[in-house]
Amino acid sequence: MFITSAFDSGNIEIVRASDPSDIRLRIQKDKQSDFYQWFHFRLSGVLDTACKVTIENAGGAAFVEGWDNYRVCVSEDRETWHRLDTEYKDGELSWEIEPYTDSLYFAYFAPFSMEQHLDLIATASGSPLVKTTVLGYSLDGQAMDLLELGSGEKIIWLIARQHPGETMAEYWMEGAIDRLLDMDDAVSRALLEKATIYIVPNMNPDGSRRGHLRTNAAGINLNRVWAEPSMETSPEVYLVREKMLATGVDVHMDVHGDEALPYNFIAGFEGIPSLTKAQLARLNQFQDVLERICPDFQTEKGYDLDPPKSADLKKCTDYVAETFGCLAMTLEMPFKDNDDMPDPDFGWSPERCRNLGRACIDALYQTINS
Repeated sequence: MFITSAFDSGNIEIVRASDPSDIRLRIQKDKQSDFYQWFHFRLSGVLDTACKVTIENAGGAAFVEGWDNYRVCVSEDRETWHRLDTEYKDGELSWEIEPYTDSLYFAYFAPFSMEQHLDLIATASGSPLVKTTVLGYSLDGQAMDLLELGSGEKIIWLIARQHPGETMAEYWMEGAIDRLLDMDDAVSRALLEKATIYIVPNMNPDGSRRGHLRTNAAGINLNRVWAEPSMETSPEVYLVREKMLATGVDVHMDVHGDEALPYNFIAGFEGIPSLTKAQLARLNQFQDVLERICPDFQTEKGYDLDPPKSADLKKCTDYVAETFGCLAMTLEMPFKDNDDMPDPDFGWSPERCRNLGRACIDALYQTINS
């Protein structure tokens, strides 16, 4: 039997692995941080062998409520990720399986590695519609990739994966980018005529490669430094924010995943100091459109609204809405499943993320065209 996480986006620590029926593991913390919950590892040499895997330190994870009704992701080919019954009890997360292949992978959610990111950038760069720019470099020296599409006056910014373990956000980007590049799609063509769209598919390449849940290589939560980012500890935000200040922003989406809530929803900016009725009207319009066209999206469940003038401008959506007076949104997707439309085999899956990304292009078009 062999267990490893020594690969792009891997994370696990072996406690005991002498008996397949009692494999004991621990999730490693993000570097210079107490955050942990993301795991991704390979198990091999167990063909037709009954296995039980236990993560001993699940009770200390960043979002313990995320384990309630959670089902682990498993894949034999690293392309299709299905769900496996999982138990959380007494601070431990465990599951059982008898593999029909000699090698398989487990993960908190379907991984989106930096190799996949590079493939995404390369594919997009092959389109004559796309201008590809490197804004600068992360602390580990990885490129901060920016895609620019369209030629219209309205400025739209789409960013994802400030928290690297929220891999569903980059799958969403795949769907959104795929639709924007489809010149047989009338909505995409019309949107690119009305708007210039700036896309950062991965805001945290270092955390992604290192197998972090929530932070970059310096242990910084990027979604808490937008008021005062620095090149020393948070160059990812600093570089993107400088470009935003240069271009301006009319509409902004920051794409995330939520560990606990089994729904797709949007968090807005209701607590910013200079909130206007026009901003709220556009936020409500976007949500209403998306809810009508996409049954996977809903507006009843989500985060509590911030009281007036209580916004934390260190957070991306609040900072952008306040700074630019624009429509800014945080889109949250589940790690578990969408309880409104559950899928017992795959849960909330990469393809459903992509489809939600495609649907958001419709909502963006209708919102910006009004």
